[in-house]
Amino acid sequence: MDKTPEPGAAAPLRDACSRRDFVVASVVTGVAGVGGPAAAAGMPVTERDVTVQTPDGVCDAAFFHPGTGAHPGVLIWPDAFGLRPSMRDMGRRLAAEGYAVLVPNPFYRVARAPIVETAAHFDFKDPAAFDKLRPLMASVGAPGAAERDASAFVAFLDAQSAVDRAKKIGTQGYCMGGPLVVRTAAAVPDRIGAGASFHGGGLVSDKPNSPHLLAPKIKARMLFGIASNDDRSQPDAKDRLREAFAAAKNPATVEVYPARHGWCVPDMPLEDGEPIYSRPEAERAWSVLLGLYRSALA
Repeated sequence: MDKTPEPGAAAPLRDACSRRDFVVASVVTGVAGVGGPAAAAGMPVTERDVTVQTPDGVCDAAFFHPGTGAHPGVLIWPDAFGLRPSMRDMGRRLAAEGYAVLVPNPFYRVARAPIVETAAHFDFKDPAAFDKLRPLMASVGAPGAAERDASAFVAFLDAQSAVDRAKKIGTQGYCMGGPLVVRTAAAVPDRIGAGASFHGGGLVSDKPNSPHLLAPKIKARMLFGIASNDDRSQPDAKDRLREAFAAAKNPATVEVYPARHGWCVPDMPLEDGEPIYSRPEAERAWSVLLGLYRSALA
């Protein structure tokens, strides 16, 4: 892997999650039966640590792309544990499918990544553990912060030779990152062509700034993968999501997965003695994601 700094990396220009995200250890194999936009699965990937200038400071990030050519850009919003090895694994895997992928440190206003190396030892029953996450999440959850970041991250992608600016950009997020996907799609509607939230937290609320109310501003094709326990705790959320996007004449795909909140990420701890990560459902979600990107970022 090439880890030399990206020349000219700087470019001008939320509610919380608790559990785990979505990563696969293999970088080069791809999903069986699912090809990238140029049948790119398994192609060599270049990796660079980069910085992105935002209105609020300098964000450290990781950038992955196939070794040659220009490809659709993708922005990955991590969960509440931030940019760490498991998120990098996801970026590499997606790049091997033929995408140019930016994975930022969403907490750059507070500290550089990795803030944690793995979420495997997090105790969901310990209030003090959550107290350590709250200032991190609040930093990107402040009014307007996600929108400013989204514009800067899209500008960064568009400035890279590995990104095909003739194609739309995709964005995906996990847990806390789910609402950030929605805010990104609304903040840069002319560039974002596809958005995917997996076990997103706080997508629907009665607050005036609820992410689902941004549907009229969004032009992207949207995908929402909801965990079964989230659906039990908020059974109307899926219907309100569908209704909001249908009313905006941009119907979204909304599906409840038979898996726990955080099922997509292997580096999460056990919960009540049971694994949160579900490889079969994570792979299914990955396949659906690639299908969305193939059709919407063409």
